[in-house]
Amino acid sequence: MRAIWKGAVSFGLVSVPVKLYAATESHDVSFRQVHAKDGGRIKYQRVCSLDGEEVAYADIAKGYETEDGEMVILTDDDLAELPSTSSREIAVEKFVPREQIDPMLFEKSYYLEPEGQGAKPYALLRQALKDADRMAVVTVALRQRTTIAVLRVRETEAGEVIVLQTMMWPDEVRVPDFKVEVDDAKPQEVKMAHMLVETLAGDFDATEFEDDYAEAVEALVRSKIEGGEVKRTETSTKTSGEVVDLLAALQKSVAAAKSARGEDDSDSGSDSGSDSGSDESDDDDEKPARKTAAKKSTAKKSTAKKTAAKKTAAKKSTAKKTAAKKTAAKKAS
Repeated sequence: MRAIWKGAVSFGLVSVPVKLYAATESHDVSFRQVHAKDGGRIKYQRVCSLDGEEVAYADIAKGYETEDGEMVILTDDDLAELPSTSSREIAVEKFVPREQIDPMLFEKSYYLEPEGQGAKPYALLRQALKDADRMAVVTVALRQRTTIAVLRVRETEAGEVIVLQTMMWPDEVRVPDFKVEVDDAKPQEVKMAHMLVETLAGDFDATEFEDDYAEAVEALVRSKIEGGEVKRTETSTKTSGEVVDLLAALQKSVAAAKSARGEDDSDSGSDSGSDSGSDESDDDDEKPARKTAAKKSTAKKSTAKKTAAKKTAAKKSTAKKTAAKKTAAKKAS
């Protein structure tokens, strides 16, 4: 794991130097948009909606769209004047009962690791949180924006760790614009519901649940690979794409060299494709290309020499014919 932030937790006069680690990661299955014909990736260009021209990244600015559709352009100087902070402090504001915080407010989770001489005050804060059975509401500056968060203790395989969970601001939680109006349940129905709850009651164990969709996608992909249903593109880099690109370049070089010599290049592909699985070094891979380049140069020189020889021979033949005509004319006179 790589620390993404360093700072200190401060509560009262106690300061705990810590490192911050992302506590979660997404395992969602992701797909790429590709051309169905050849598997090439679809590119997206930055195009202006007004003039239709592609815009360079350096010419892109931040804009705030108003409710009536007007666009306000914000410059770097404007953004520099906005309130921001680079404080490296996680300031404890208060300790509150955990049931008072709605889980819907939780956003992203991080692990806190004590740094340097922070092991003892870290253990002190951890024990205080456990004994009080409360969460510490804190303010912290992440990515130059101040946000609210909580500190709590979590049991992990590595031991008890303090977790920081950032929270959304209250106005970021939407209020439903509908009302749920239902008839009261009958006593017998409530009794059966209670029985069902008791039947399914148990302790939560996250390992009992699996991501069936992700596993099914991986199995499907494996079966297609085993069945040879794979599109090999020139830009592939994860499946020996560099070798494929090198072979393609060599094939073109050989074909060009043979074409320059007036030879048939119909067999060039089969000869160069037999070593597609080789693990030669970069230096070895470059040698055939250099030899091919040398062959091209030699072929060009040879062609030039032949052309020059033909021109010289033609001139000599013309000169001989002219001299013979002059001699015959003298004899006739």
